This record gives sequence, C-alpha cells and structure tokens, in this order.
Amino acid sequence: MSFDTPISISGPLRKPRQMLADQTYGGHASLHDDAMAEKLGFRAGPIEGPTHFSQFDPLLVDIWGKEWFERGCISSHFKNMVFEGEEVRAFVEVPRDGQMSVRAWAEKADGTSVLEATASLGPDVGPTLLEQRRAKLTPPGNLVILSDLTVGMEGAEEELVQMGADQHMGDLYPFSLTQKLTAITENTSWYSDAKSSPWGRTIVPTEMVSVLAEYTNRKAAFPTKGPAIGLFADLEIKMIEGPLFVGEEYLLRRDITAIAESKRTESYWVRTRIFNKAGKRQIAEVMLNHAVVKNSFENYDKIRASLDG
Repeated sequence: MSFDTPISISGPLRKPRQMLADQTYGGHASLHDDAMAEKLGFRAGPIEGPTHFSQFDPLLVDIWGKEWFERGCISSHFKNMVFEGEEVRAFVEVPRDGQMSVRAWAEKADGTSVLEATASLGPDVGPTLLEQRRAKLTPPGNLVILSDLTVGMEGAEEELVQMGADQHMGDLYPFSLTQKLTAITENTSWYSDAKSSPWGRTIVPTEMVSVLAEYTNRKAAFPTKGPAIGLFADLEIKMIEGPLFVGEEYLLRRDITAIAESKRTESYWVRTRIFNKAGKRQIAEVMLNHAVVKNSFENYDKIRASLDG
C-alpha cells in the first residue's frame, strides 16, 4: 500500500543578516535603509529576498546532489518581508517517482509566509511558478514611472561581469563574496575552497547569482522615471549549464518580458541571460520582477489622476 500524502523536508530556523543598509541607487538610499523604509510605511529596512535562497540549497542538494548547482531552478514570489533578528525556516516537498519539479516555501518562526516557490531540475520540467504568474498578468493602466518601457525592450549594451572573492560589488551590493560568506545562513567549502569543489573551482552561491546579474544593471539604461524606490517582488534563478564560477567573466544580455501594476507598485520583469565570455553558450538565467513603489515617486497620485482623466 502507498499513500499520496505530500512529504516535505525542512532546514533549521535561521536569522538571516541584513547587508544592504548602505545600498544606494540613483543617488539615494534604498528601501533597505531603515529611515527610507519607515518613510514609506514599512517597519524597517527588510532583508533582501534572495538571501533566503541559501536556506534551500542544502535541502535541494540532498535531493538532487551537485546537479542542483548545474541545472537547478528556484522560482519564487516574495510574500512578506523579513527583518533583522527574525527567524526563517525553508521547506521543500520531497519529489515522488522521478518528479523533477516540487513545491518549496519559507516561513517565519510564527508560521508567517515569507515566500512561495517551485524548485526544479531542468531542462523541460513544465512551467515554473513565475511562468505561471506571468501568464496571469493583465495589462496595466496609465503608468507614470514606467511609461517609457515596452515589452521586448533590450538593454542598451551587453555587459561583461565577474565576481571575484574579494571584489566589492558596488553601490547596489556594498560587500564582497568573502564578506557575504561570513554572514550567509548556509555555508559550504564549495564557495571558498576549490580543492573541495566537485568542479575543481569555487562556485557562486545561489543567493549571489542575482548580485552578479544586477551588478551592472544601470548599463541596461531602461528608461524608468525617478527618483523612486524599488523592491524585488518575484525572482527566478535558473542554471542551464552551471554552476557559475568565482572569478570567471560572463556576458550579460537583458530584455523586458512583462510590465504590470498593483495597487501599490508599477513593475517590470527583466530577464538577464548569463553567457560565457564569448557570448556563445548560455550558463544561467535570472528573471526579476522590479516592483517600484508608487508613493515613493513625487506627486505620483496627481500625475496619475491627470493621465486617467
């Protein structure tokens, strides 16, 4: 006899660290600055969403082995902010009968939902959570901050990037990989000791893939209006021929795949494809929903009312 009851595994409660308090973009503080967050009605500067991805890595390596870093995809919608000092636990449903896509989620210690996700091992495993969410998007109204964007718009230039172990990752990410590894919730020697790595080289942690992808995002020159404050609403990190290696140069190509809005935000979905330096072989892909807070843009309501007639 067998049961069809879903079984899940979980990791320990962790207290993720806030490392973006000094983040700036467009010449102003970000949502991760406590004063700015409180000005916009939030309790404090939240911990960046990708930080929670590290708590899934040990669970998914336990399920799929090192292939998780080679062909794995985590596709996540962020539901509630986490603040420094709060505890979070990650959960992953155990796959059955060769299943290659499973449900994953994270909760605070009191059960509050932090994020929902799918975790899969590609290729060709069916739609991810974010593919499902994008399919349900409806056309936005008269946008103010994102009025000059169009679906299909490509970044202004291709970008060469790398992440050295001690490389400061700029105004958006004011720390290095080495500094991150002193605070990361789940560490492994694969991130810092090439001899212990199955690939003979140190690899970029899942949560740092978005850092690599966003490091030079200003070069895309997407014509958004500002100043305005943005946050990550949805994020998908997909490895195609991974992993990504520390110190390796990669070529980035960006395009906008969707534009939408909610009551509080205007948002644009940017796909960043990560290629080898020659641009011939795709290694990974990041899909990020940039949600821009409407009331962080000066006179938003007045401008929107004039557009709506």
